[in-house]
Amino acid sequence: MTSEPVDAPAPDSAPVRRTYSYLGPAGTFTEAALSQVPEAREQIWRPVRNVGEALSDVVEGRSDAAMIAIENSVDGGVSTAQDALATVPGLRIIGEYLVPVEFVLVGRPGATLDDVSLIAAHPVAYAQCLQWLGRELPGHAHVPAASNVASAMGLIDGTSDADAAIAPPGILEHHDLTLLAENIGDNANAVTRFVLVSRTVAAPPPTGADKTSLIVELPDDHPGALLEMLEQFATRGINLSLLASRPIGDALGRYRFVIDADGHISDERMADALLGLRRFSPKVVFLGSYPRADRAVVHYPDRYSDDVFVEARDWLRGLISGEPEA
Repeated sequence: MTSEPVDAPAPDSAPVRRTYSYLGPAGTFTEAALSQVPEAREQIWRPVRNVGEALSDVVEGRSDAAMIAIENSVDGGVSTAQDALATVPGLRIIGEYLVPVEFVLVGRPGATLDDVSLIAAHPVAYAQCLQWLGRELPGHAHVPAASNVASAMGLIDGTSDADAAIAPPGILEHHDLTLLAENIGDNANAVTRFVLVSRTVAAPPPTGADKTSLIVELPDDHPGALLEMLEQFATRGINLSLLASRPIGDALGRYRFVIDADGHISDERMADALLGLRRFSPKVVFLGSYPRADRAVVHYPDRYSDDVFVEARDWLRGLISGEPEA
């Protein structure tokens, strides 16, 4: 990773490097997700302040791809990211990455746990550490911070009166802070899912352990509309790993649905489901087909195999052309 300016000219002999935007500054969970991308190593990493800026970098060509948080196992979907993907055209998810949500308590150099009475923390991080704080520091007070990293940066630059801060473990790799306690989160299984987003490109080849992400709007508000949409997947044996509703914003009661479906767009059953959605919905946004982060192979009954869909199409073609049935 390097922090060179994006527009710095490279020597004629140097290979062209790619630029990746991520929610900064250094030490965030988003940076930890980007560090999992082999293609991003030794490339230019561009810290940004929010999801909108990261995606604008991609659309406007300042970056080749952006890493953004999309879902948390404790708090659910990241609404700002889901809404941006629904409304910003020309984007495609090309990969997903999982980062364990771990928190540490840090202080200024030389600080000890006995010194702590005022703690800076982002409200979400603070809420996920309440059990540990109540047990170990029952008399503490909380100062809200703008982000997980900002809570610690306030200790360094003197803008915070706090004695300690709740922050991601990666903060210790970049700043001179004292580790006061580690693994202070209340949920040891908490995980955040990140996606790497580029401009529109062809989906990578299927691996057998793939996921397809979509955003689908219902045609109108009538009884059974949601069921009709879900039947496009159920009747083709496709499991949904995420189904989240987000308001469209043009009227009360109007929603779009963020969907993660097991499988790849090149799978016959997935392609057939997308055709069904296209006929049903006034707007379908294909966000991408890409390898699952857990690399879990997608299993489905034999009646939904590609061969069955191909045979059914051939059978119908024969009926239309007048071929005798076998």
